[in-house]
Amino acid sequence: MNETAEYLTLLAISVALTFAVGRLLVVSGEPFLQEVFRDQKVSHSVNRLLSVLFYLVTLGVLAIVSAIDFDIGGIVQTMVVKLGVVLLILGIAYGVSMLVLIRIRERRRSAQISEQVQQKLSDRGVATQPVSQQVSEPDAPQPATPTQR
Repeated sequence: MNETAEYLTLLAISVALTFAVGRLLVVSGEPFLQEVFRDQKVSHSVNRLLSVLFYLVTLGVLAIVSAIDFDIGGIVQTMVVKLGVVLLILGIAYGVSMLVLIRIRERRRSAQISEQVQQKLSDRGVATQPVSQQVSEPDAPQPATPTQR
């Protein structure tokens, strides 16, 4: 196998693997994002944006890696090492994508819990404003009331 055939084979396998992993992210990420956003249009849009980001970054890095010359010995060993690098890159990109999805879900859940707690406190008559906004400091000048002007 000559250098060009090796390069094209590696590129074809890398692109196929990238699209397989990207498709898995899209399919598996859609229900995850629907749970987070509770709006199908928004979750579908975010899913598309994240998948495009995944494809662009991964394919860009894979294009760079495919051009790097690893001199391991034989052609088969070189192909195996390059495929190993491709799989590591795909694994890292997949992991980063999952971390982004988890981070989005955690922030959304945190905001929802905060809203629920504030609603329950206000239903019980407990002030939900921060203390600094409820009580002014004793030495701070008080704003003039209409009768003091």
